[in-house]
Amino acid sequence: MSKLSFLEKLLDDAEVEWKALGKVTLGTSNIKWREAVRVYRYIDLTSVSIETKKIIETSVVTPNSAPSRAQKLVEKDDVIFATTRPTQMRYCLIGEEYSGEVASTGYCVLRPKKDEVLPKWIFHWVSSADFKKYVEEYQSGSAYPAISDAKVKEFQIPIPCPENPKKSLEIQAEIVRILDTFTELTAELTAELTARQKQYTYYRDQLLSFEEEGTAKNTKDTKKVEWKTLGEVAEFRRGTAITQKQTTSGDIPVVANGPLPTYFHGEKNREGETIVIARSGAYAGYVSFWNQPIFLTDAFSVHPESTILIPKFIYHFLQNKQGHIHAMKKGAGVPHVRVREFESYNVPIPTLAEQARIVAILDKFDALTNSISEGLPREIALRQKQYEYYRDLLFGFPKPEVEA
Repeated sequence: MSKLSFLEKLLDDAEVEWKALGKVTLGTSNIKWREAVRVYRYIDLTSVSIETKKIIETSVVTPNSAPSRAQKLVEKDDVIFATTRPTQMRYCLIGEEYSGEVASTGYCVLRPKKDEVLPKWIFHWVSSADFKKYVEEYQSGSAYPAISDAKVKEFQIPIPCPENPKKSLEIQAEIVRILDTFTELTAELTAELTARQKQYTYYRDQLLSFEEEGTAKNTKDTKKVEWKTLGEVAEFRRGTAITQKQTTSGDIPVVANGPLPTYFHGEKNREGETIVIARSGAYAGYVSFWNQPIFLTDAFSVHPESTILIPKFIYHFLQNKQGHIHAMKKGAGVPHVRVREFESYNVPIPTLAEQARIVAILDKFDALTNSISEGLPREIALRQKQYEYYRDLLFGFPKPEVEA
């Protein structure tokens, strides 16, 4: 799609006027709680998904229970944009089901003048790279960044054919139609990913459900196997302290207390398949799996006896028990987990063949639902990039020259 040919064809030499959002939107009102006679659904800042740009959950509030920030009445086709931590780009279009409900004062409510702009025209412009750059420039506050409603409404968007509203809305509608095609595809893939994640969780629970010795479950969902403590069947190795001076450029990740490596080291002290458990900090107890050399610091690794356990099987089992593991954390200031609790942690010992079967199934689900190089996450990322490419292409309207 050629930007010039497509836009030139749509515009047909018509003018383009850039107007501030405040000039093409209507004023809104706040709720008068003293006069309210019904319950309302409250759209808080966390109610809108950053990923899907949709309302995912709301709470029910009454005049007596409503928080002080529950003030802004919203209507169908309003675009709401979170002005608190604005670079997170939390926004959505209000649908029929939330018309007449109340939103947080942390949102700027953009109510389009529908004889000038389409609601989706504003929605897609709020998603644009230009708008995000504008927000980054005009937000204030380092610890708790925010941007005012007034400043949001100063952002300018193009209005094609301002002297011919009918043609203007037709041009907007055609561009919106194209962009909606991409967003709808992304939404479908995201819904599919959510369904697959639920399916993955269900099958993981079933596959890793074993009957402990001495219990009387004997249900179809559990399998009777031998249980041992991790200390009986695995070796624990503690991380080695490392200073910045000791680091050198290299390709060996340093794994400490989080899901991602912090920096790189030129030497290695772990080889093969390694289960790593973060020892302290916000990610204390987080279980990760590495099939490459790593340098271990504020964490410890688990190395199962290879004659009876497949490392990836124990990884999946511990991952499925993350809730239990988080409950093992100690310390009020800096939370931490201790090796000795893990040494006494009971794990099932099915046959190696059964372990291999379970690992193969769960690895496939994991790749489908989590991998950024394959599966649905990769497809969603590609479709999002495609949307952004065509959005920026279709929004390439000529801008007025700025006087020096």
